Amino acid sequence: MSREIRNITVIGAGAMGRGIAQVAAMGGYRTRLFDVAAPVLEEAGRVVHRNLDKGVELGKVDESTAALAKENLVLDTELEAAAADTDLVIEAVPELLELKIETFQRAAGSAPKEALFATNTSGLSITEMAPATGRPERFAGMHFFNPVHIMKLVELVRGLETADKTVELLREVAERMGKQVVVVNESPGFVTSRINALIGNEAFRMLQEGVASAEDIDTALKLGLNHPMGPFEMVDLVGLDVRYSILKYLHQTLGELYRPNNLLVQYVRAGRLGRKTKRGVYEYDEEGKRTG
Repeated sequence: MSREIRNITVIGAGAMGRGIAQVAAMGGYRTRLFDVAAPVLEEAGRVVHRNLDKGVELGKVDESTAALAKENLVLDTELEAAAADTDLVIEAVPELLELKIETFQRAAGSAPKEALFATNTSGLSITEMAPATGRPERFAGMHFFNPVHIMKLVELVRGLETADKTVELLREVAERMGKQVVVVNESPGFVTSRINALIGNEAFRMLQEGVASAEDIDTALKLGLNHPMGPFEMVDLVGLDVRYSILKYLHQTLGELYRPNNLLVQYVRAGRLGRKTKRGVYEYDEEGKRTG
């Protein structure tokens, strides 16, 4: 397992995928971003360029780093081509186990035999996904956080058969992306999702019971517990459907403590999914700014 990582393929050009592609390109990796939907892919490219330009404007990104990142990033709508010449595949598709397994099977069919694989899942089983690649010792979780180009943490998650060398190489990749790494042994929800799901679920329960308004609950946690975002601001950013999916999985694996709150379920059924639909707990304009 001595292959040097130079080329990274990111699968999925949503908020997480494009963020991972951005920090990979900024880290000096030749980065291919794949998505089946050309409009989504094109928008992802525009967002990455916009983020880089804003970083330069604010003095947080060197002009040379931004220019190199733009040069390193390649957009691709052919998965087999994107995976054919890569050293590391990072998957960032929706939180559906069957979809992730199918995605890894397709990518592994074209990727070099020495390539590494990582999933950006926020809580699903690493061990259950790993066999889809045919090389579970080269498979691990790399849980990034939204927005990826700002948030510093990566949870590096070991599956049952993840090799020590795989962990070592992925740590180097994450650190080159400017991230701080914590290593976690596979467990439902890892560290952050497991705790955050409880906080968010309890916040919905308090809202449903009329304990306080959403805005006051958010303010209380920010000012009283020093959280950078309130639980409702966080869920609107992440997506209520994503939080619901995580809670359902944790409920199945960890028990009643994680049963999704009824109000959260109602919001999801009503299509109130957060910033991406312009309405979640709060309402947003076209630029993602809160209007109510």
